[in-house]
Amino acid sequence: MTPSQLPNAITIARMVMALPLLWLLMNAQFRPALALAVIAGISDGIDGFLAKRNGWQTELGGLLDPIADKLLLSTCFFGLWWSGLLPGWLVTVVLLRDVVILVGARAWWRLEGRFLAEPSGLGKATTLAQLLLVSLVLARPAGLVLFPGWIPPLALATAAITVVSGIDYVLRYGRRALAHRRDANDGDGNGNGDGDRR
Repeated sequence: MTPSQLPNAITIARMVMALPLLWLLMNAQFRPALALAVIAGISDGIDGFLAKRNGWQTELGGLLDPIADKLLLSTCFFGLWWSGLLPGWLVTVVLLRDVVILVGARAWWRLEGRFLAEPSGLGKATTLAQLLLVSLVLARPAGLVLFPGWIPPLALATAAITVVSGIDYVLRYGRRALAHRRDANDGDGNGNGDGDRR
């Protein structure tokens, strides 16, 4: 493995952490689960730092990094629901948004070609809210009571921004797909028109 492949290797390792993290949460092993989640978060910062500092960004890395983040967050939400620490309706909202994004990306790839993930500010805010909520909820059974009064309003705010960002994703990429199709059709029409003028 070359040094330039290190960020992607760290990202893949972070994806692999999802399985033991889920096992720990489902078996109420909250302290080691919190430790593993912290390690995963640190690794996310390290691979991003290495890629940007050394110019090691790749298309594969740009695709794997958000997948790893979504996988770990989805794992945490499901595991915390399983343990009775998060309500089912909230977990459904979070997982449904991720499913919509994955299905949309798959549809784009099949119909339009290569899909390039471009997270919006709203999408980043959603990830931040979900990460903060998971951290606070997971910290309590691990023995760290941090801002307990924040959890109920943060859960509602997380649900709201998750729904809004999901709708924004559908509208944004829907408009982009329509514009792409329209440009392709216009290009064909212009080509025929130019031929007539000659």
